[in-house]
Amino acid sequence: MIKLNHLDYYRLPWNLSDNIISWLEPTSKCNLACQGCYRKNEVNSHKSLDEIKEELKVFNHYRRSDSVSIAGGEPLLHPNICDIVRLVKESGSKPIVNTNGIALTKELLHDLKEAGVFGFTFHIDSRQNRPGWKTANEIELNELRYRYARMLADEGGISCSFNSTVYEDTMKHVPEMLKWAEKNIDIVHVMVFILYRAVENDKVDFYLGPKKIDMSKLVYNEDMPERADIKAEEIIEIFRSAYPDFDPCAYLNGSEKADSFKWLLSGRLGVKGKTYGYVGSKTMEIIQSVHHMFTNRYLSYVAPKLNKKGKSMLLLSLFDKKLRKTFWRFFRNPINIFRRLYQQSIMVIQPVDFLEDGRQSMCDGCPDMTVWNGKLVYSCRLEEQLNYGYNLKTYPKELNKMFEKELV
Repeated sequence: MIKLNHLDYYRLPWNLSDNIISWLEPTSKCNLACQGCYRKNEVNSHKSLDEIKEELKVFNHYRRSDSVSIAGGEPLLHPNICDIVRLVKESGSKPIVNTNGIALTKELLHDLKEAGVFGFTFHIDSRQNRPGWKTANEIELNELRYRYARMLADEGGISCSFNSTVYEDTMKHVPEMLKWAEKNIDIVHVMVFILYRAVENDKVDFYLGPKKIDMSKLVYNEDMPERADIKAEEIIEIFRSAYPDFDPCAYLNGSEKADSFKWLLSGRLGVKGKTYGYVGSKTMEIIQSVHHMFTNRYLSYVAPKLNKKGKSMLLLSLFDKKLRKTFWRFFRNPINIFRRLYQQSIMVIQPVDFLEDGRQSMCDGCPDMTVWNGKLVYSCRLEEQLNYGYNLKTYPKELNKMFEKELV
């Protein structure tokens, strides 16, 4: 596995009170049963508009966010989804709908745009048990991804992102997914690869205070004969099998491990079917700093019209060595003066890691904080809050065995 030096990249400045995203869950009802999901599917779980207003107030009290991800569950199943989008926009944040897409129609899409939706993030992968696609692999699912990207492009003015959970046996498909995104760089603005995680019962025990907890009660406890410790560097190495020059520009480290990569961001510049280069750390630092200076918020999603302004980004090549290389590659062909250069973001997210001493390394300055009981909590571990009122602590099994022997 390749070794990336975190000091070579821009440390994203997101923190608990000043972040790019907050995570709103208006429902936990869903129309799919995704294998890697960390939320229990609850049919009667729609929150009222008054409850959602209160949660938005909590966000605005505790943190400044550029966007609010409207997630779940499946948010499009909420009967008042257009009103929710409208409330998020009125609160001062960009509404981003995180959906599996099944319930999305052209009519609903138009209504959501009228309500003020800024973008969609579609979660599509081969472990969703999705009707009509149950046997499709990640490459075959690109056909479905294109349908949604085309639907958004035809409506116009809406940011288009895709999430996919990466499992040990789907890692091999990642290069083809990147190539598909490159081919559709004009209508696909963000690609996110989320590394599969589950409870590692063979390594740690979970406790609430002195009480040992049976994790089988929680939805994200899956005793699966596959890895739940894939690292971001492994995915970058796979990226480089197809794109040797592929390189990140920014990262978010772990709460317990400063040199780990929990959110690893790359920005590539290209035309349909061809990448000319990548954004460097200085460019990302300038973009985040300047945007924060003028808007008081860090930048998350951008409007599609700005994704088309890749040539304008090349003006920053004066400060960025990596961008200078992109500049010369692009303008080496004089015809490119008349061509549109697109920018596309690629993110690798590495969720919670269990360290050897039992500590849980979360995303430091987590963007996906949600509201529970009037406070901010990790959205990926909300089931612990709902079942026990706290996040559980973990300790190595070997340590627990030693302690039990001493007691005997």
